[in-house]
Amino acid sequence: MKAVILAGGGGTRLWPLSVPERPKQFQKIISDKTMIEETIARLDFLEEEDIFIAITKDQESLLKNILPKFPEENIIIEPALRDTSSCIGLAAAIIEKKSPGEVMAVIYADHLVKNKEEFQEKLLLAEKIAIEEDTLNIIELTATEPNTNYGYVKVGKMVKTVGDTAIYELDSFKEKPDFETAKKFVSSGDYLWNTGIYVWKAKTLLNHYKNLQAESYKTFSEIMDSLGTENETAVIDTLYPLLEKISIDFAIMEKVDPKQIRVIKAELGWSDIGNWEAIWEESSKSKDGNISRGDTKLIDCNDCIVYSDNDKKIAAIGLDDLIIIDTKHGLLVCKKNQSKRVKEI
Repeated sequence: MKAVILAGGGGTRLWPLSVPERPKQFQKIISDKTMIEETIARLDFLEEEDIFIAITKDQESLLKNILPKFPEENIIIEPALRDTSSCIGLAAAIIEKKSPGEVMAVIYADHLVKNKEEFQEKLLLAEKIAIEEDTLNIIELTATEPNTNYGYVKVGKMVKTVGDTAIYELDSFKEKPDFETAKKFVSSGDYLWNTGIYVWKAKTLLNHYKNLQAESYKTFSEIMDSLGTENETAVIDTLYPLLEKISIDFAIMEKVDPKQIRVIKAELGWSDIGNWEAIWEESSKSKDGNISRGDTKLIDCNDCIVYSDNDKKIAAIGLDDLIIIDTKHGLLVCKKNQSKRVKEI
């Protein structure tokens, strides 16, 4: 198995700590490691040469500063932002050229996964299914609350169980719902949260591009022909920006025959860490429910996040459920339950 870590996102929902110059996957959000370092550590059942990282050109020096020993030939650089369909297709072309018939896993660098053992077990199970059934496989989570920040997957009939793991056909994908719709999803028991963790043969995915996205497939084929030649970089730089800007879900997953998709149910302790409230929910806290970093002093405060990411001290007195984030890029002050509105800024 090869693993492709998608690390090219902007992470702007965690402004002002996460900014385009240093988005959240390159920040120490939950622990003393950056999120991309945590992601690589989660893949320690693979050899380093089996791990690829996809980034933008602007992030190349940032990645090399954090991971100076990571194999340069395994860094996939996107010449332009063309969404996940283009990035994943490019990675599939590179992997299929280097290792024909290989299975690839697609993983995000800015997601939290607490249950490492379960994560690895489900990846290996999905690899086995990809080899045996030639399917597109997605690892999804039980929807435990009506979360409106996540996309959902409605499962079809159960195909089989492997141990205590249920494997389903896909019924349909559902975009981020409103609260009332999300409540119905959760109460029905037929919906899982969509993590965006995919496992499939690179060749199988490219064949679906051939059938469903002919122009993109033509581009990927031309790029494959150039790989390993002196024109490789020039060809990628020229052709990649011409690809349609579209997500993998819209381009492939929602168009392919659902019977060719397998949904693998997992309990990963997963979160996409999409806003500051999510960080508060997932992080270790003081006895007063506070999370602080940097030069801070909190007196009679409860359930707050206070980050000082510069040389200034932050002092807070008598506050509840507030977020205070001070960096060189800006100062954010908001109620914790309003943190998803940072995107409005």
